Amino acid sequence: MRLSLGKTVVFLSTILSLALLTGCSLGTEEMEKTDIDVLSEKSSKSWEQAETTPLGKYPELVTYTLGQMKGANNSNLPDGQTYEDNAYTRYLKKTLNIQNKNVFMESEERYDEALNILVKDRNLPDVFLVSDRETLEELVENDLIEDLTEVYKSCASDKIKEMYESYGEELLASGTFDGKLYALPETAIDDGQQLLWLRHDWMEQLGLKEPKTLEEAFSVIRAFQENRMGAEDGEDPVGLVCDPGLVGTVSTSYSVDSVFEKFGAYPQQWIENADGEIVYGSLTEETKEALGCLRELYRQGILDSDFALRAQNNIRDLVVNGKCGAFFGLWWTPNNPLMDEYRKNKEADWEPYYLTADVKRTVEVYSTFRDNKYVVVRKGYEHPEIAMKILSVLFDHSRYEAEDADEMNTYFALNVDPTARPLMINVDYNEATYIVTKHIREVLYSPGDEKTREDLSAIEASYFDACKEYLEAEVPSVEAWAAYKSRISAVGLLVDANYRAPEKKYLGDGDGEIPQTLRSLEKKAFIQIIMGKKPVSSFDSFVEEWYRKGGDSLTERVRKGIMICEK
Repeated sequence: MRLSLGKTVVFLSTILSLALLTGCSLGTEEMEKTDIDVLSEKSSKSWEQAETTPLGKYPELVTYTLGQMKGANNSNLPDGQTYEDNAYTRYLKKTLNIQNKNVFMESEERYDEALNILVKDRNLPDVFLVSDRETLEELVENDLIEDLTEVYKSCASDKIKEMYESYGEELLASGTFDGKLYALPETAIDDGQQLLWLRHDWMEQLGLKEPKTLEEAFSVIRAFQENRMGAEDGEDPVGLVCDPGLVGTVSTSYSVDSVFEKFGAYPQQWIENADGEIVYGSLTEETKEALGCLRELYRQGILDSDFALRAQNNIRDLVVNGKCGAFFGLWWTPNNPLMDEYRKNKEADWEPYYLTADVKRTVEVYSTFRDNKYVVVRKGYEHPEIAMKILSVLFDHSRYEAEDADEMNTYFALNVDPTARPLMINVDYNEATYIVTKHIREVLYSPGDEKTREDLSAIEASYFDACKEYLEAEVPSVEAWAAYKSRISAVGLLVDANYRAPEKKYLGDGDGEIPQTLRSLEKKAFIQIIMGKKPVSSFDSFVEEWYRKGGDSLTERVRKGIMICEK
């Protein structure tokens, strides 16, 4: 059992105080031996329990230095709260007696670059986030981070272990090197299919029917265009807004993945096609067909005429300022960006539409852990178990058992960004999004008192309260509006459609990272085809050039990596 200098000081202070109170001299051999032995045993047991259990409280305040990825607008924390003093940090101090000291903070865009400097300088915080696979491998190879294998066994709660297990073996394996767990991965909870978000109040003004297919939705957007919805004098109306990257990720909106999926196309992903061959999804005939469809939408003015010039922030401004009435986004879209528009204009009534329910995935799509987020602990830090204990408190105890975590759980309904947490990852069950919505709806709409608020977990109760406010309040808060539109309206569509996330397969050693030269080649070719600057037939020339400029060797490397991974 290790005793730090701080622990020793506390221990000796206690001995001295006891001696003075009893009027005995520390020089009395029998008294000194008895008191020291008893107090030493108690101190050791207290520290041992804290260091080997998920919820064991440290007998002395433990401060850890932290590297944190900060969010915009102070992560939407309530006024006066900081990254070191908020509901999360206060609850962790109360429960575990720990306190973070943030010595390194950067925005998501600059985080990896800034962290790499710290790695080169060997100047690392005690606990920090890694969001770049190469950096993680460098940390392991240079023995700069702690082996967390044993502390995971002792300090990860049973529920936390169940959460990781719900993703299969591959997730924890991504943080494991030579059989040792060095990094705690984020659980990428399935966000479901893209939904088409439309200005429902515009539809009502124009007497338009609810769309049931993508084709019907495109007719709605065409009507928005023809009637110049959202456009002032001298402005051109904005159609379906779209990021020039065309294909989104779990953290982005404004892509047109649904249009590609309509044709069975999966660009920018490695896939196993119907013939069992591993290919890059941007090169298939299905992708070519989808580009032809997007080209026609552009020609008709349905697709935003300026899409190639847009950036994420620019598109967001169009939405927030009421210039746009249609875009694709995931279920959480009401939290960002729609909440900000609703704050400005309560008449802006957005509704989600699930228009890809009939799309059947006919190919295997491979995922990668390259951009996954991980929490790691500096080599030599005295309390490597602290990261595991934080996960157990934040994502298990406070949500499922605690009765004193109300302040923290209200953050969900207040749309406080996850970056406000000391550990900026999320850990939850793979299908947590759908489970939460099912439970909330059971209480909101259950006949009689079959299900009550008391049956909900803390996080579910927080969302339930917000949704109930939306339904009952004469003027619901912006947060209540966002909670209902996301959890009930959006996720409810996926629940009702019995949506199931496809089982993931991973690239393993063949990480499939596309070089920038090939990325640029693809983006240019796609945009030129969509805008009519080149014919659809030019797609074939693009494919040939892609393979010629390095795609051939890359594809072979990915295929070999997958074969090794599957053995």
